[in-house]
Parts: sequence; structure tokens; C-alpha cells
Amino acid sequence: MTEATPPTTTTSTATTRGGGAATGATAGSPARVAEDTGQGRTTIAASVVQKIAGIAAREISGVYAMGGGVSRAFGAIRERIPGGGTGAANIAGVQVEVGEKQAAIDLDIVVEYGASIRELARAVRRNVITAVESMTGLEVIEVNIAVNDIHLPELDNPEDLPAPVVSRVE
Repeated sequence: MTEATPPTTTTSTATTRGGGAATGATAGSPARVAEDTGQGRTTIAASVVQKIAGIAAREISGVYAMGGGVSRAFGAIRERIPGGGTGAANIAGVQVEVGEKQAAIDLDIVVEYGASIRELARAVRRNVITAVESMTGLEVIEVNIAVNDIHLPELDNPEDLPAPVVSRVE
């Protein structure tokens, strides 16, 4: 008679971030366990959490764009390259760390001029936490928001820019 050997499981040795989240996964790393029941296992890729957070942040009125100036410029170039506009790397301004049960999210945003940055940050944080927690079941322990720029609507139309000043010095 042979003995049945119990299935082996692997555990990750993740480090912890300020709030104690396991940070074994970043946007490009493998999926993490979201649920492990007798009927099966559910895993969620960090890139999925990244996309959810990016979409939830953009849903808030007053958020003009995501990412800093450099990441937006590279994103514009990447979109013009065939096949370059897909994957987790093109979610400008969103970085995530995903553990077994928790996630930490960092956002870089550009705000519309006139919006209350304080209220906007609260609304973005609330929307991102709600979306990620309800869609993934992961606990969001922190959402850090960095406002990198303010969008001025008058700069959208180059014809509305003031004429360049002619120098009096030759």
C-alpha cells in the first residue's frame, strides 16, 4: 500500500512596506493568490491591480493626466509603435506592490487648474481603494498620490499663447 503525499505549496518570502503589506509582486511580476478554497485557487496579476487603479483615478473629475512629464512623453511615443501600447508598462503614473492579501498603490497625477488638490486627492484615493478592493478582494493599505503638474486649459490651443517677446538686445 502506498502513502499519499500531501501536495507541496510554495510560499513567497516577501518584504514588508511601511504599512506591513507583503510586497512580493510589482506590476511586471507574477500573480498573487487572492483566494484559495477547496474548490480552486484565484490569482490576480499585479498588472490587473495597476490597470484598475489607473482607470479609477482617471474617473475623477479634475485629474487631467497620469504620470510625470517624462512618462507621458514616453507613453506618447510608445503608442505610435506597433504593439508598444499594450502591457502593464504603459500605465503611466501607476505603480503597485501586491502581496498575498494586500496592495499598496502609488499614483502620479496632473491636476486641472482650479481643482482643490486636497479634495481631489481624497476623491481619487477613495475611488481607487473602492475599485481595487471590490474587484480584487485585496486590502488596499495605502494610496500615495504625487501631484506632478497642473494643466492650464489655455495652453491647449497654441494660437491663444501670447506672442513671443522680441529681445531689445542684439
